[in-house]
Amino acid sequence: MTRSRPAPAAPARLSDPVTRLRGVGSQLSERLARLDIRCIRDLLFHLPARYEDRTRITPIGSLRPGTSAVIEGTVLAADVVFGRRRSFLCRVQDGSGTVSLRMFHFSNTQRNQLTPGARVRCFGEARSGATGLELYHPEYRVIGSVAPPLADRLTPVYPITEGLSQQRLRSLCALALGMLDKTDSRQPGSEDLEADIVEALELLHGPTPEVSLDALESGRHPAQQRLALDELLAHHLSLLQARRRMQDMKARPLPCSGDLLQRFRSTLPFPLTRAQDRVIAELTADLAQTMPMLRLLQGDVGSGKTVIAAAAALIAAGAGAQSALMAPTELLAEQHARTLAPWLAPLGLATALITGRQRVAQRREQEEQVASGAATLVIGTHALFQGGVTFHDLALVIIDEQHRFGVHQRLALRAKGEQNGGVPHQLVMTATPIPRTLAMSAYADLQLSVLDELPPGRTPVTTVVIGQERRLEVIERVSAACRAGRQTYWVCTLIEESEALEAQAAEDTAKLLGEELTDLRIGLVHGRLKGEEKARVMADFEAGSIDLLVATTVIEVGVNVPNASLMVIENAERLGLAQLHQLRGRVGRGATESHCVLLYQPPLSRTGRERLSVMRESNDGFVIAEKDLELRGPGELLGTRQTGLVDLRVADLVRDRDLLPEVQARARELAKQDPAQAERIIERWLGSRTQYAHA
Repeated sequence: MTRSRPAPAAPARLSDPVTRLRGVGSQLSERLARLDIRCIRDLLFHLPARYEDRTRITPIGSLRPGTSAVIEGTVLAADVVFGRRRSFLCRVQDGSGTVSLRMFHFSNTQRNQLTPGARVRCFGEARSGATGLELYHPEYRVIGSVAPPLADRLTPVYPITEGLSQQRLRSLCALALGMLDKTDSRQPGSEDLEADIVEALELLHGPTPEVSLDALESGRHPAQQRLALDELLAHHLSLLQARRRMQDMKARPLPCSGDLLQRFRSTLPFPLTRAQDRVIAELTADLAQTMPMLRLLQGDVGSGKTVIAAAAALIAAGAGAQSALMAPTELLAEQHARTLAPWLAPLGLATALITGRQRVAQRREQEEQVASGAATLVIGTHALFQGGVTFHDLALVIIDEQHRFGVHQRLALRAKGEQNGGVPHQLVMTATPIPRTLAMSAYADLQLSVLDELPPGRTPVTTVVIGQERRLEVIERVSAACRAGRQTYWVCTLIEESEALEAQAAEDTAKLLGEELTDLRIGLVHGRLKGEEKARVMADFEAGSIDLLVATTVIEVGVNVPNASLMVIENAERLGLAQLHQLRGRVGRGATESHCVLLYQPPLSRTGRERLSVMRESNDGFVIAEKDLELRGPGELLGTRQTGLVDLRVADLVRDRDLLPEVQARARELAKQDPAQAERIIERWLGSRTQYAHA
């Protein structure tokens, strides 16, 4: 009887899990997953963070502190030495000089290998030590009379995780690279990598010595630029896909009757700007469609976004539907409620406020108003999407300060309005202007509206930068401003993002200022105050019964007191440009000349000096946002909206901004003419992260 042979295993493909590689079991695959390496293709796109040049031997006499090099020489002496820490010290010379190898962790095997007369080749970083130049824990091998060949390529150094060595990762990446010419281009149904992508990957995993290390370190090498273009293309395509998915959904059309809006305009104590009129027209057109509106409204501090939110809610109300306005902090939600309720009440429309710190009875009453439909506009924090809140007919979701919310939070609120297969219209607003670079790449799924005009009567704020040693002068300035009938903010910040510590700092500052300024009425507000107490203090400040408000950065957004003409920001060097600009926007809201004092603790770092200089020179939020992007990168500006864009593997949104026009053009062309290729590019770079490409 002939025994049948098992069918040969199918060759591994790049899309297969890493466990298809020899020697990769469950434990190693778990470690690789921490690096976002799940399939074989991920190994190809896990690129080196830097490179080591092990292609040539450096004479010991040419070594300089801080440089890494390969040396070759003979062991002169080796012994265990005792000092503050026991170590194994080995002296090596090559005729041009002598260097020490020092190991704090060593074995008997190493002591037996590194004996006088042994010839060794080492690689390590030279540092100044007790015996002169020393290599700490270098990689080494004992060599015989015939030295092994040197590496013919630069050695890659990869981002790694605990339990995974460089050598293991290098061998896995080499296995993946070896599959490039054996799999994808020949197997039906597999991912074809373009020839120039393959060339770029092979070069970047093992550059030849003539490749410029400076070009690689700057990210401007043509191979890196080719992959950066591909990665940005993947993100842009995923956002275009998200927009198309949203457009395929249905929303309830909210036609504008015009009556409510007209009555609203007539009751406002100020005329709308041309920019506000333009944006309201854009919203009106969007909301009348069965395709869900997905629009980003950005405008500088004080440009009047709250009026736009009110107008959008009125359009929804005119069509018999509810709107929800979600703000990131209780203070901002309460400020919105205090502003919007008086605007809507004369039109016969009620608002509700829902926050996490409301009393049970108050919260229940507000929830009943929402569920019955008695409240047309529902304002709140993240409490809005919690289980107890049921909307009567939610058709419009407005997110304020969108970068402060996570993806899941926005999806949860949107889900509250999903009925019969339809979704609510969405308007997301930000008072942090988004640089054009980010708007082109991170928000390709959104229509964009910009409020580029400030209401009349706003005065530019003069900004000065003063060291802590002149603190008494600043206190005198506060006293003079308040005696002249104006009001002042004094903002306290700390390095640690701790609400408790910030509250303590604000309390201490309020006490010290109270001792210096005994004739002023001083108020205090911070994140740990109860909601009612915060609301009372803010109401007193708005009413003018508080001269000086000491606060933490909870007043960053949403506070509007036209009589406040002076702001002092303590430890200003610790804040980012966007936050400094937001805080400064609390003054300059009236016709009086306003000032902002940035009080810093010397000495300033280079970045701190640049930051404060930008604030002193510009009041333009878009200029400031571009500089903030350069100084801090996209992560903090985008918040948690895009889990992918802030973790770009190769591309850099600042360095590679010149690629974006080409990315946009190619994305539109691919999405239209070759959707299968577009899908492959997305999968290549994003994999499972595509689920966050839109919210």
